[in-house]
Amino acid sequence: MRVRVRLFAIQRELVGAREVALELEEGATVEDAWSAVAARFPILAPGRPSVRFARNGDYAEPGTTLGDGDEVAFIPPVSGGSDEAAGPPGRRRILELHEAPFGPAILSDLEARLATDEDGAVVGFVGRTRVSPGTPAPGQEAEAARHAGRSVEALGYEAHETMALRVLTAIADEIADRFGVERLAIVHRTGEVPLGEASIVVVAASPHRDAAFRAARYAIDETKARAPIWKAEHFADGHVWIGTPARTRPDEA
Repeated sequence: MRVRVRLFAIQRELVGAREVALELEEGATVEDAWSAVAARFPILAPGRPSVRFARNGDYAEPGTTLGDGDEVAFIPPVSGGSDEAAGPPGRRRILELHEAPFGPAILSDLEARLATDEDGAVVGFVGRTRVSPGTPAPGQEAEAARHAGRSVEALGYEAHETMALRVLTAIADEIADRFGVERLAIVHRTGEVPLGEASIVVVAASPHRDAAFRAARYAIDETKARAPIWKAEHFADGHVWIGTPARTRPDEA
């Protein structure tokens, strides 16, 4: 059978390709697909402990059986558009990926699109690029050491867009179930984001402030931990991929 493997971020750079076509035996698993690609490109093999997998846009265990025509995504450590989604009355969701910069009124614009007369609280969070470097992804320690003491000049974001939007939808569902917050925005940049600009914005609107605060915190934490969005810190003469292995399930705390 034939499957298509998608590569992202540091994997894409190491292999020099975004996709690899494989011919596998019937009954082959996701792990078999990894082994086949790693045999073809041994430079990938050391990264196995930090890699997660997806099959046809959903996180999958290594032992998941594949079928002919499946898409397998290898998910390296994550950075640690869709329209407003339809749903039950009172639900408003804005889950988007944007390559264009956010405007200076992004928080008030999202509030205007989300909040109703029932909402007594609107909590917003803006994540900005900063000059100090973060934690390098596994395998990037030597490159990070080469840039030690230097300032970050910009961040670059890459995403598995269809899967990222699916994960954001799952996070929004969890927020509705856990906190009763039905009006939520999670908007993330892709491409290069200059120093000091916003890379992600979260807005939660709710009748009560405690629920809005908790929803906004959960949204940013889960997005950073689970969404297949990768971040590279750009320096004057190179870049370093940042992040930790993706968490494939909700935080159970």
